[in-house]
Amino acid sequence: MKGRALRWAGLAVVAATVVLAVVLASRFGSDPSLVDSPLLGMPAPDFDLPGLDGSEGTELSSLRGEIVVLNFFASWCLECREEHDDLVAASDSFAGQDVQFVQIAYQEQATETLSYLDQAGSSATTHYLADPGSRTAIAYGVFGIPETFFIDAEGIVVGKIIGESDALVLGATIDSIMSGEQPGQQITGDTQQRPDG
Repeated sequence: MKGRALRWAGLAVVAATVVLAVVLASRFGSDPSLVDSPLLGMPAPDFDLPGLDGSEGTELSSLRGEIVVLNFFASWCLECREEHDDLVAASDSFAGQDVQFVQIAYQEQATETLSYLDQAGSSATTHYLADPGSRTAIAYGVFGIPETFFIDAEGIVVGKIIGESDALVLGATIDSIMSGEQPGQQITGDTQQRPDG
């Protein structure tokens, strides 16, 4: 009788531990990239940021009427380096088609980002911006990079790519927005949260 009670008590402890682990995993251990951005379908947070080189910057509201491809990147991010050539090519190929590419340096000094762009190359049709205090990244809920947001001509966030993008994905997403669609969120790979991550 005593052995049976101990066995039931042991099973109850195991069951309670399993339930607790499931609850904790579902609330605290979840990957934020698995949850759609709350910005989808909402007006894009406005920003007015300086150019990386200290030149006159860009205000998002000034780009209203065009599709905006907004990418957060840094030189320390391997996935950002992998997608860089595709972003340059896509920006150049959509030039003059009411599409603007904006890249915002994430948690990095402008001098480091500029040095990287000098080596890797850049697009004359892309706005390269600094984000002092990471205020814009916070407004967009950036958790790791690269992250790319797509804003339609009315200023609504209609798409997001988490992870490395390529020219094919970028082009297809822009084409779908031009057709009046809202592509939503895609996860295409890993992201990094900080330089040592």
